[in-house]
Amino acid sequence: MNLWILTEERPKLDVLRFIVEKFIKDKSLTCFIDNLRILPILEPSGLFSFTYELIGVRSTSIEKIFIKNVSGKSSFMDFLVFYQDKEPIVSDTPIFAVEETKTDDSESRNTGVFQRGSKFVYIDFFYPNIDKTMLYNLQIQQKKDPTETNIFGSRCYRTLGVKFIGKKFDERTDKPWESIDELIEYKSNMRKPPRGNVPIDIVKVNKNKITVSGRLFKNDGLGHDPNIGALSLISSTLRTLGWSGEIEITKHGLSQKHIQGSNKFILIATKLGITLEGLDLNTRLLPPDYWHYEVNSEKLGTIFVHIVVESFTKGMSIYENHAGCERGYFIDRQGVHHTISKTIPDEDDVSEEDEDTPIISLPDLVLIDCERLQVINIEGKKSTNVNQGIEELNNFDEIEKYYIHKHYPEYTIIRTVVLYGGTDKEIQQIEVCFLLNKEGKLILGIRVPELIKEGVQNLFDFWRTHPTS
Repeated sequence: MNLWILTEERPKLDVLRFIVEKFIKDKSLTCFIDNLRILPILEPSGLFSFTYELIGVRSTSIEKIFIKNVSGKSSFMDFLVFYQDKEPIVSDTPIFAVEETKTDDSESRNTGVFQRGSKFVYIDFFYPNIDKTMLYNLQIQQKKDPTETNIFGSRCYRTLGVKFIGKKFDERTDKPWESIDELIEYKSNMRKPPRGNVPIDIVKVNKNKITVSGRLFKNDGLGHDPNIGALSLISSTLRTLGWSGEIEITKHGLSQKHIQGSNKFILIATKLGITLEGLDLNTRLLPPDYWHYEVNSEKLGTIFVHIVVESFTKGMSIYENHAGCERGYFIDRQGVHHTISKTIPDEDDVSEEDEDTPIISLPDLVLIDCERLQVINIEGKKSTNVNQGIEELNNFDEIEKYYIHKHYPEYTIIRTVVLYGGTDKEIQQIEVCFLLNKEGKLILGIRVPELIKEGVQNLFDFWRTHPTS
């Protein structure tokens, strides 16, 4: 049968290797892995099929390995893995799910462990007791000693049956909570946050009620992602440990007007029987499906270009921020990974209240062509938003000054737009270098950088010489 990997992210070879190796180990199969490569599958007509194939894996138990981009209806795990002949449909059940994170205590200010908590809680509503793994694909050195927050959160994950791979764990972090009282006692003994912050306190009020404090209000709405993850994870852990009484969230900072739509926390609260102090949740129903195939996002274009360049040229990405995907690191010429600051580095006139306001505009993809000494700054857009994409090319001065020119001073920088969607058969604007239309047609612009042109041409050449692959 085939292995199908569905993802919202840009598929990366190291993560794909992990997925294959996990599958082989879980099934006790024999497998040889060598020279992994991702191939965009072209139909005989030359149109892109919107399916990728991973080659370099030999096993009598795996016919082929296919990759497709999907999107979740709400809080979606990074990778769903299916083992079956036919392309998965939403009613099929995956064999396991993987969440990839690059975040460690050393850069997350104690919130990284909770950021993805809601994902592991939410998926169980659709696929109860599915095998779930947190893959730590760390790009920077791991902090030597875990923080109290990391220990607490990790033990909550373990209580829910989540596996950890790619990070060093010890007896402090790699064991489930044994009881509700143990969880509450540990949390109460943790160091409190700075004055003015709302601490997450867990209090057993009586035999029928537990309160959990935590601020959920941010940016004029229900949008505090670390606390959404933390409160979801804690509440689900309490239910898993056997608590059947009321769980009330206090000090959340929300008003009734913020309880609307299908926010992921409201969906989770409804399923877990959580209440918000002083508010009516107005019970929401879960979406009927956990995922759907992606057919609208601009990232279909930039991910395609990214994969073609890295699979069919000597070029590579040195930064990625594909729409809706996790932000990457900026890679310098020594291979060191740098977190791109939200604000201009070493700038002293940024007031404290403005620290979270992005000042450095980020492209969707930055490619490097070492043979031609070129760096390609790419803005991805849907074809209907082409003019907006062209305008946004003017916003890349800061990332070029503080990162690209700093680390690649002798390189020429090209700014260009990559489009997805529509049915156009040609590109009208010189600022646009590539269009992947919704029919799968690959269209090059007049000023397409040679690196991208080379990658697309080599892709066509490959399928002309391997028509049965």
